[in-house]
Amino acid sequence: MNDVDLRDALRAIVGPSAVAVAPDLNPDDLHDESLHPPTATPRAVVRPGSTAEVAALCAWASAHAVPLTARGSGTGLSGGASPVEGGVVVSFSRMNHVLRLDLDDHVAVVQPGITLRELNDALRPHALRYPVHPGELSGSLGGNVNTNAGGMRAVRHGVTRHHVIGLEAVLANGTVIRTGGPVVKLSTGYDLTQLLIGSEGTLALVTEITLRLSPTFAHGATVLVPFASLDDVTGVVPSIVASGLEPSMTEYIDLVTMRAITDAASLELGVSPEVAATATAYLVVMLETRTSTQLERDLEDLAPMLENAGALDIYVLADGVAHRLIEARERMFWAAKAAGANDIVDVVVPRSKVVDLLSAATRLAEKHGAVVTGCGHVGDGNVHLSVFQGDDERRHALLHDLFAYGLSLGGAISGEHGIGRDKQEPFLTLSDPALIDLQRRIKGVFDPGNVLNPYRLLDDRPTP
Repeated sequence: MNDVDLRDALRAIVGPSAVAVAPDLNPDDLHDESLHPPTATPRAVVRPGSTAEVAALCAWASAHAVPLTARGSGTGLSGGASPVEGGVVVSFSRMNHVLRLDLDDHVAVVQPGITLRELNDALRPHALRYPVHPGELSGSLGGNVNTNAGGMRAVRHGVTRHHVIGLEAVLANGTVIRTGGPVVKLSTGYDLTQLLIGSEGTLALVTEITLRLSPTFAHGATVLVPFASLDDVTGVVPSIVASGLEPSMTEYIDLVTMRAITDAASLELGVSPEVAATATAYLVVMLETRTSTQLERDLEDLAPMLENAGALDIYVLADGVAHRLIEARERMFWAAKAAGANDIVDVVVPRSKVVDLLSAATRLAEKHGAVVTGCGHVGDGNVHLSVFQGDDERRHALLHDLFAYGLSLGGAISGEHGIGRDKQEPFLTLSDPALIDLQRRIKGVFDPGNVLNPYRLLDDRPTP
């Protein structure tokens, strides 16, 4: 199909104003936030406005063997939304509305292009929220679904799959399906909702998302706790989680990362010079509850746990400082990128094994001549590491060893960023071949022509 025919076909489906054809493409549509952006250029970017238009696009693409790459806000970190040479990017920026809000059942139905910020702005007047908080509020719900995004509040609220109870999606041939629905439990056939969550746009294009919502809390406090060693941080977290306090956040931040994010934010935390000189790791605990009295009791219960674990001091941050610290932590990726990081990884292991993984990361960094710094969701075992090693061969060897060690601890290569292109090689090399084979057969059922987000995840064909 020549360029004119392709342009006319796409315009007939979504309208002339919703089609951009190469070379007149917006550069922002041609990448995500991966540190390894590809150089491929799609033939077009389209912005459908309805499920019917998405269905028509999929049917047309399958008939003409044109690859489709779904795109939300482009905030992903693994190359999952990077375009394919000769393909078409399907941007969901126009499909960004709340379609239904059920206040009695605490359920919202939204389109995939709506951002976390837009959704929570719509929910705030009703004292409701979508509690998954992966850090980048400009991220889209569609992107969150396709990577099973988590974030700092996962220790209490879980990840995306714990709050998505139904989907509308379009298969590669244009068939529209609905999975799940606005009910709290379901035991009827295969759970296709959960299968599609985390599939990175390779099985179907999500067009509607049914979400379970949560009430907001009126009272909260953020506690900053410096420790002399990371072992102390990881040692106290199981006690906090088991105490019944139900922290919304338990984050560790190493010394190098803390300096980087606070310097980037021009943030002064009020830690005394004596404590700062001794601290090598910080724990951030957020508590939320319904009443000020209960919050005071929770803080009183938390303090002796921290003191007995070796806390150098305990700081209950003022609301403004707490907000800025959490915001700075959320922007850790940007601080690492500005510092020249070559890779960002998000290995997840059992909570009790975090210290083992971090010790291994230090050893591997020395072995491969790299610098590794990080922070992470210590409450759920999800470790975020910035890797500084410009030599591709040595860095790949380090990452292979790190991923292999994480798997040996019972973990996984990615806790929330997804595989995309960046982690495809270790994922395929280190995973159980039987599971890879089964997943490829599932892909073949959903998308026999390999038109949906090809050349990543399970599809290891050489990219064109």
